Amino acid sequence: MKRLLAAAVLMLSLTMAAGCGKKEPQPEELLTEYIDLLNEEKYEEMYAYLTEEARASIAQETYVERYQNIYGGIEAMNIQVDIEEREEGHKDKKAVTQRVKYKLTMDTLAGELAFDTVAIFTKDEEGAYKMSWDSQDIFPGLYEGDRVRVKTISAKRGNIYDQNQTALAREGTASSVGLVPGKLAENPDREENLARLSELLELSVERIEKELNASWVRDDTFVPLRTVSKENYELKEQLLEIPGVMITDTTVRYYPFKEKAAQLTGYVQSITAEELEERKGQGYNRNSLIGKAGAERIYEDILRPRDGYSIQIIDEQGAVRSVVLEKPAEDGKDVVLTIDIVLQQHLYQELEGDEGCAVAINPKSGAVLAMASAPAYDPNDFVMGYTSNAWEEINSDETQPLYNRFLASWVPGSVFKPVTAAIGLTNGTLDPKEDVKNEGLSWQKDSGWGDYYVTTLTDYAVKNLENALVHSDNIYFAKAAVNAGEEAFTKGLDQAGFGETLPFDFELKPSVYGSEGKLASETELADSGYGQGKLLVNPLHLAVIYSAFVNEGNMIQPYLTGDESGKFWKENAFAPEAAQNVLAALYQVVEHPEGTAHEAAPSEYRLAGKTGTAEIKDSKEDVNGTELGWFAGISGADTDKPLLMVMMIEDVKGRGGSHYVIPKAMVGFDVYNKGEAEYEG
Repeated sequence: MKRLLAAAVLMLSLTMAAGCGKKEPQPEELLTEYIDLLNEEKYEEMYAYLTEEARASIAQETYVERYQNIYGGIEAMNIQVDIEEREEGHKDKKAVTQRVKYKLTMDTLAGELAFDTVAIFTKDEEGAYKMSWDSQDIFPGLYEGDRVRVKTISAKRGNIYDQNQTALAREGTASSVGLVPGKLAENPDREENLARLSELLELSVERIEKELNASWVRDDTFVPLRTVSKENYELKEQLLEIPGVMITDTTVRYYPFKEKAAQLTGYVQSITAEELEERKGQGYNRNSLIGKAGAERIYEDILRPRDGYSIQIIDEQGAVRSVVLEKPAEDGKDVVLTIDIVLQQHLYQELEGDEGCAVAINPKSGAVLAMASAPAYDPNDFVMGYTSNAWEEINSDETQPLYNRFLASWVPGSVFKPVTAAIGLTNGTLDPKEDVKNEGLSWQKDSGWGDYYVTTLTDYAVKNLENALVHSDNIYFAKAAVNAGEEAFTKGLDQAGFGETLPFDFELKPSVYGSEGKLASETELADSGYGQGKLLVNPLHLAVIYSAFVNEGNMIQPYLTGDESGKFWKENAFAPEAAQNVLAALYQVVEHPEGTAHEAAPSEYRLAGKTGTAEIKDSKEDVNGTELGWFAGISGADTDKPLLMVMMIEDVKGRGGSHYVIPKAMVGFDVYNKGEAEYEG
């Protein structure tokens, strides 16, 4: 019994000791906890810190909603509290009321907001401090009945220009189609009118009704439903026959050259919720436009406007009581591209109706003058907003107008032969004057190749480098690759940038050979020598390789903005003499009467060039494969206005192969060299 009594006394003593040791949190600690919860947006938990009187003055639901609206509206983040000393006369920790001076700092959409204020803590009946809260604990100067308004000051997006200051993307005007509910005829005409409107705008009646029933809509409110082209006069005339329909002008992003520069400019659209979350704190808002493709996406950080914001306290009469913080609007900066829109639009017009692409550069400076892909889309349709039917139609189009062909890599065919020649000349395995004998139009190295032969189309007398390029001899270049050997040949490709990403603003698919950078066999090596096999080349990369022929073996660095003139991506890709020999032969491909590109020979200027017809088939025996037609050319190499252009068109089998491409490419050379054409924008 005595033992039990002693144990009970001990437990009671420990309990009393523990109780005596317990300390209530001090105001500074409570304020820190309160601000931590504010940072975490745990407004319900913050409410528990308030005194009984404060809770009686504002319901928890109203309190939470007030913080959500105000701090959410100004996008408050990184809220920090800097607590100062208690004010004189209130340092006694046993006092019923404590006043804690502190500085609150936070990031908002209008910039950093900081203010000095005081928190008042009062002990409750249990001796715990609670916060004597009122609206000024949200913002100093905010009274009961006031609200906080964030006013957006709109900024303008930067324009995109070509090298001659012709606008490729700018501000334009479209037509906003909407309804004024009070003017909409009552049933039964109302239902008929909505059905007609639904048909013309390709919007469901349910969608229209939802917009009309929004909480902010009144009888005299204009409710926008769709944006349409200002030039769509027929549609607008039909729409205006419906009672209640109103059409007003609205400012939009506009692309004057439409499909002709679509894959180059890209387009903007409204920012998505996911994108807004990803870019939180970067100045975007729910109404922001953002670049989704092309130059609009690539140069987004330069082009995008930074809207300004004014955080204001509004009194019950709707007047501005005070401006808490203001950030001025900042217009986006313009982007000037090296593009020549006259050349760009003519290249697209020549490609129109086919599937293909064309790139053009100044081979001496590296300035990219044109990048066209066909078929294409009208970027303005993305700005206006596709209807579901139109979106389904463009996505199901077998010609793939959304596919950017100049970003991809393709089988080059015979336009690759000059590269094989340059590699062989550089490593000394090819003698440009040697007559490489071969009888007939087929060849294999030895019987180890089984039934595999390299074939060519034309026989000719002296099989040296110049004649082989003039006649586009597959056998000559297959032999050149085999004689070089896999190690030297692939080393030459590597030196020319194969397997690497070309440093360029657009993300281009790398040029590659073989499987994982290896040629599987000697026959694959032979095929690669004349541009077949498992060889894929990006069109702009091919143009950059060709630039070495006019730059003593150095490959130019392409650029689209700024002034990076004359920088090289790959120095000494080929020996200077090798580059000179290849260029001389390419002039003969055009000028020699038997040259495969002789039909391209201009009378006003000299042109060096190479044709190519690449076979795309599943096997050597496949007779149903298609063909890619290529033409690569260089004009004005010794002038202050040189042009290097590569054009590729798909599915040219039965249409003349590369000869289908030549006249189309020559329009570009003529436009650029003769300077007679003007842009149509």
